[in-house]
Amino acid sequence: MRLAVFTNQFPSRVSTFFARDVRGLLDQGIDVDVFPLYPLDASLWKYVPAALNERVLPRDHVHHVSLRACARLGSGNQFARLGRFALDATAITTASLHGGPSRTAKSVYAALKGWAWAQRCSGRYDHVLAYWGNYTATSAYVFHRLTDARVPFSMIVHARIDLYQTPVFLAQKMLYADNIFLVCEFNRDYLERKFPRVFPRLAAKIHIHHLGLDLREAHFSSAPRPPARVLAVGRFEELKGFHILLRAVDALAKRGITAEVELVGGGDWEGSLRALTADLGLAKQVKFRGWLPPDQVLDAMRRATVLVHPSVTLDAMPTVIKEALAVGTPVIASDVAGIPEILAGGRCGVLVPPGNIGALADAIAALLADPAGQRAYARAGREHAERVFDLERNAQRFAEQLRSTRRRNGASGAAPPVLDP
Repeated sequence: MRLAVFTNQFPSRVSTFFARDVRGLLDQGIDVDVFPLYPLDASLWKYVPAALNERVLPRDHVHHVSLRACARLGSGNQFARLGRFALDATAITTASLHGGPSRTAKSVYAALKGWAWAQRCSGRYDHVLAYWGNYTATSAYVFHRLTDARVPFSMIVHARIDLYQTPVFLAQKMLYADNIFLVCEFNRDYLERKFPRVFPRLAAKIHIHHLGLDLREAHFSSAPRPPARVLAVGRFEELKGFHILLRAVDALAKRGITAEVELVGGGDWEGSLRALTADLGLAKQVKFRGWLPPDQVLDAMRRATVLVHPSVTLDAMPTVIKEALAVGTPVIASDVAGIPEILAGGRCGVLVPPGNIGALADAIAALLADPAGQRAYARAGREHAERVFDLERNAQRFAEQLRSTRRRNGASGAAPPVLDP
């Protein structure tokens, strides 16, 4: 099978789960080409896991395209596609207007990228997969309709950026798709609540696809841990709740409990987090480590006493929590979205109410004081990761579903109606 995979940015600093999924498909004998919406930033290749190095995925299988290429009309049957593209672009733009100028501009950008790729890569693929449901899927949708609408079209819908925030053209893309892969059961319930009118037409083509881990790479470590090292990993933004963690550590300090904190990542909130650290007098306890390559993130987890993921709002299935389970680091995380599924309802880690500083401080204090509990969570977490998040097993199921799919909408590839959620 030749598979066209559309994603938002590749390479990127947070491409680990995408890279693992692509590697899993390659290992299942699927020939993959990647189409990233963002322009190429070559400095980010170093953050791509070694499992997807250029020997595994040759860089000529990653197709960046400039906006200048979008102006090329081509000739012959390529030019004849212009009418279909104009109709689709109009529908996409109309559906995006309720999201404001920014979402409209991004939708037009995505559609133009789909047009440009269709001029270059027509007729090459047996299946088109949109790895995100937002602008990535918009570009994949345009590409699919301009190339070969007889081949299957599938999409993965993840979390905040493509589902929980204002979705753009999402109902139409899901109606058009042959498969809708969701990363957790919470998202199935969310779709039913968010799209009640169309959900009955979507239900039969929804599948749960757990983003997998290479459990050899994320190997378990039973080595002794420091007595009180708290690790948090992710993009520095409000929803991740790292400010809640800092305030919880301050609350512990007031009780006479000193915890060492490592923050791995970066983002727009870094300045605010550094300022809060200084204001709370925690400069000697908190270390900002910046973005790290994937193998160094796993090493940081193996040297931590506990990983804390204090999301304050919907955060579907954070990869860092799965990785911590796999390497044997106990987890404390917010009881939101798909996180309880990762932690098996609290059997593999501690769940706390989101945004509750006191509850988070209590949970950290209790786990730091309980080495036996740490070991029990470590064992339970690894066992759960092996049952649910094994990359090889999940990739095999994923590949089988893609291979067995036949186009539901027929050879015509009829466009869905323009509608609101």
